[in-house]
Amino acid sequence: MAPPGIPAASVARDTGTADYLAKRQLRRGAAGWVLLAGLGIAYVIAGDFSGWNLGLAVGGWGGLLIAFALMGLMYTGIVLGLAEMSSALPTSGAGYGFARRALGPLGGYATGIAVLIEYSIAPAAVSIFIGGYVQALGLFTLAHPWPIYLVCYVLFVGIHLRGVGEALRVLFVIAAIAVLTLIATIIGLIPRFDVANLFTIAPTDAPGASPFLPFGIPGVLACLVFGIWFFLAVEGVPLAAEESTNPARDMPRGIIAALAVLVLLGAAMLILIPGVGGASTMGASDNPLPEALRIAYGQGSVLATIVNYAGLAGLVASFFSIIFAYSRQLFALSRAGYLPRVLSLTGTRRTPYLALIVPGTIGFLLATAIGDGGLLMNITVFGAAVSYVLLMVSHIVLRLRAPDLPRSYRTPGGIVTTGIALVLAVVAVISTFVVDVRAASITAAVFVGFLAYYWFVSRHRIVSSAPEEEFARISDATGELS
Repeated sequence: MAPPGIPAASVARDTGTADYLAKRQLRRGAAGWVLLAGLGIAYVIAGDFSGWNLGLAVGGWGGLLIAFALMGLMYTGIVLGLAEMSSALPTSGAGYGFARRALGPLGGYATGIAVLIEYSIAPAAVSIFIGGYVQALGLFTLAHPWPIYLVCYVLFVGIHLRGVGEALRVLFVIAAIAVLTLIATIIGLIPRFDVANLFTIAPTDAPGASPFLPFGIPGVLACLVFGIWFFLAVEGVPLAAEESTNPARDMPRGIIAALAVLVLLGAAMLILIPGVGGASTMGASDNPLPEALRIAYGQGSVLATIVNYAGLAGLVASFFSIIFAYSRQLFALSRAGYLPRVLSLTGTRRTPYLALIVPGTIGFLLATAIGDGGLLMNITVFGAAVSYVLLMVSHIVLRLRAPDLPRSYRTPGGIVTTGIALVLAVVAVISTFVVDVRAASITAAVFVGFLAYYWFVSRHRIVSSAPEEEFARISDATGELS
């Protein structure tokens, strides 16, 4: 007989449940809230070094400022909603687990797949940026940078295979170097800031164009994707729930602390980089931080050289941390039977080795074959935006349908806060089509393909004893009894 709340056709025949789960165990107690905050910062930190500045070329400084404010508001709502859900449902499934409880198996699967697309593609994009950065610094001269991509994946997937504790500590050090580099940049640029440099792009004939908004209202919409770059992937912190010391307490602290740091650093970059280098110049720069410092202090600037090399730490931190994120989301979906179960097997060090290696291999092949970091990053943004919509719907549904669910943290403002984030997430999804129709279409096609896999395969193989499934089943049964 099927458990309450799950169709009979959707339940796997769980024989040897204890043995099945014993082969799929993560290491408990490996991270407190400080390491979790470091993980959240590391996810995003590469976006402060480059990428966001390209928004200046499509929206001007005013357009990017508005986009930063709107996306900052969206991510604040998302983070506060996730802080509540992760304290109530602390499993490695994170987004999938939250949506599974609120929206059922299909909703949970769809959310998990959107998150998986985001985190599987992002390292491929970042590896391309690392390759370009390394070659620009003259560290290596290669006809094709694929060996750099290979070294990145082999080295950092290898560290993750050693164990989550070791990986998070290495990651924390790299992220700290990146943050110190940004702070040094801020200190160096403040004396040379000139507000006039923010408005060096001449107004166009677009509707609403002005010196503040040189590309008018359409420029603001086009900038939303670049506003996301300041925060993209911070929502991955709850994926470490099963490996944290006290998830109910540490998850809210870690993710909120990470967002606070990212808002401050992002705002500083947005103001100081174009405020010294000029919006028109920085909007076309592949390396805006060192370039702004050289404009300020000359081509021989020692600080610019240091920041140029240390900028690699930001890219490496994001690459390294997102590997962790894709492996945990894949692990959870596989453990529950939504994707091939073999992908959730863990080794003696309690790491999901196939969930680390398989997406890493795919990412390396994508980076090598496509070589377009911008396209891959836009695919990442589309997947992320879709997941945000589903996550905010999940928070609202859980507040309305499960008001008595134990929560050690409650989102300030409740469903009003996450409702605002939901509206902005829908706008973000629309904006991805405005910026890059090709990337959005590719992602949508992949997403539909995964949904077809659910319909024909995985809905018949769900493992009811997986933590996210068992929690939903017990909650549904309790609701029916009451």
